[in-house]
Amino acid sequence: MKALTENGVTANESVTPVPPTKRKSGFWSSVVQQKYLYLMSLPFVIWVFIFSYLPLWGWTMAFQNYKPAKSFGEQKWVGLDNFKELFQDERFYLVLRNTLAMSGLGLVFGFVVPVLFAVLLNELKGSVFKRTVQTVSYLPHFVSWVVVGGIVYKMLAIEGGAVNDLLLWLNIIDEPIQFMAKPKMFWGIVTVADLWKETGWNAIIYLAAITGIDKELYEAAKVDGAGRVKQMFHITLPGIRSTITILLIMSIGHLVGTGFEKQFQLSNSLLTDYSEVLDLYALNYGISLSRFSYGTAISMFTSVVSIILLLIANGVSKKITKESIM
Repeated sequence: MKALTENGVTANESVTPVPPTKRKSGFWSSVVQQKYLYLMSLPFVIWVFIFSYLPLWGWTMAFQNYKPAKSFGEQKWVGLDNFKELFQDERFYLVLRNTLAMSGLGLVFGFVVPVLFAVLLNELKGSVFKRTVQTVSYLPHFVSWVVVGGIVYKMLAIEGGAVNDLLLWLNIIDEPIQFMAKPKMFWGIVTVADLWKETGWNAIIYLAAITGIDKELYEAAKVDGAGRVKQMFHITLPGIRSTITILLIMSIGHLVGTGFEKQFQLSNSLLTDYSEVLDLYALNYGISLSRFSYGTAISMFTSVVSIILLLIANGVSKKITKESIM
């Protein structure tokens, strides 16, 4: 008899090795394997391309003396003349100051307050009360700035305004303050109004991140004698650090693109020097005056600066915290 090895093969027989199967790799094999996922995302990719990338063709207007009645080939090219005019306009630097000031205040308070609110809301024990507070806090997000502007004007009114009535009742002031006639108060009014409207909504993502923290960490901290304040600083905040970093980077990218809705609704002729931002400047001195090329140059400047700020913030974050969005 022939001796058998442990594998059931005779000693004088040779075993032919079976070549390992090659796994398909590459982009197209991934597409085939996850074709349904790609098909689901295709409409959104098309939507982004049509509404976010295709309009970039309009940036060519910034280098033209654009006339709507003429075709693209008939437009007069002026090079960087619109940008030279922009940077020589003293009004532009005033508007840039307003934009950076209100965006900076919104970045500091509009970023810190939602994080603090989410952490404190997470500490509430009563589930019904907690859900009620959360629901009430994010409802103002769905209110139009047109309505919010009316509420702010009513709250700050001289006659019947809740703020003036409260200050008079507390004997803090002797006579009502005309808040909406004092330009230097406008930045603070916009910041507070924006906080009231968006704090609850912005806190939702932080609350979602907090729910992903392992509950055993809190139990272990309790065993070690850590109180609720120490748990907040040593477990909750470090647990949502990645979320905080990513949202901070994105917020810095929108530093000069603050929009114009709240400024447009809350401003008046007395507050123009402190309320006008870049988007309003592009609307008032560009599109409204049929200076489409000049308005495009302003918008192009805003977009380019936003991209640069985003890249800088992402690079700094990647070096310091090892967190990035790219």
